[in-house]
Amino acid sequence: MNIEFAPLSLPLQRRLQTASVVQWVFSFLGLAQCCIALFIGLLFTRFWLLSALYAAWWLTDREAPSRGGRRIQLLRNSVVWRYMRDYFPVTLVKTAELDPRQNYLMGFHPHGVLAVGAFLNFCTEASGFSTLFPGITPHLMMLSLWFRVPFLRDYLMGGGLVSSDKESASHVLQRPGGGNLLTIIVGGAQEALDAQPGSCTLLLKNRKGFVRVAIEHGTPLVPAFSFGENDLFDQVSNPKGSWLRRIQHRLQQVMGISLPLFHARGIFQYSFGLVPYRRPICTVVGKPIPVQKKHKPSEEEVDRVHQKYLEELCKLFEEHKAKYNIPEDSHLEFI
Repeated sequence: MNIEFAPLSLPLQRRLQTASVVQWVFSFLGLAQCCIALFIGLLFTRFWLLSALYAAWWLTDREAPSRGGRRIQLLRNSVVWRYMRDYFPVTLVKTAELDPRQNYLMGFHPHGVLAVGAFLNFCTEASGFSTLFPGITPHLMMLSLWFRVPFLRDYLMGGGLVSSDKESASHVLQRPGGGNLLTIIVGGAQEALDAQPGSCTLLLKNRKGFVRVAIEHGTPLVPAFSFGENDLFDQVSNPKGSWLRRIQHRLQQVMGISLPLFHARGIFQYSFGLVPYRRPICTVVGKPIPVQKKHKPSEEEVDRVHQKYLEELCKLFEEHKAKYNIPEDSHLEFI
């Protein structure tokens, strides 16, 4: 007997979509504190042994985030991510094939406030990454700081996140047999401070470390631009030179993470809150840029490949911007 389930009504679908986004945003903002509190709190209960055993295992497993992580397909395929995808919605566009016999290094732009497009496209299967790029395993780099939080580190690795250090990058790019895609949000936490709706400013002019890593491993570079990434939140005005920007920059230097003062809509109203706006995100993946391997590339060689990368990223943006309602006179600006 075949049992058919009635499709969900549109209002219920929208509630589930909103709920999925709410849980992700607030887990992103508060999950680290909750995990730390749980780990410490258990030590003062009769379940103290759980924290003690976890601490012992954590010590032996401390190198995992720099060794490719430990993905969990059940987590990546959760229905929650599909509801979150449909909330905006988020789509992933392929413009060229990726050979599964090679490893690749992808630059993702822009960071946005919370890097929603990067997370959904490369840490989940909500946008169909494995279908678009068969034989390719995605890895997304994240600040090493987050992998020092108990329990949270395992959740992050389950989605395919790895620590953002050179050792971690080398481990993924050196894997024999190919089929690995390492994604770096090149602008990083500092770029989040410029994540204003309509902004086309990228912190990339002097960011060349990822290019050097690609040359040292002979790994093709893949540019990717996420249209709409900067449009999900409004941010309190913080122009360069303002007192707020100076404070944010100082905190970013001390803590390693930026603290943009963002806001959007609420859960039950649309005036003010921390829930992102329902605005589409489309991540367009460009064609690979061949890179010749050299163990110790010179500054001139790095600059040459970096300039080629900038040109290909600009070309990708210009070719697709009209499809995503970007004004004709808007162009990428590198700082």
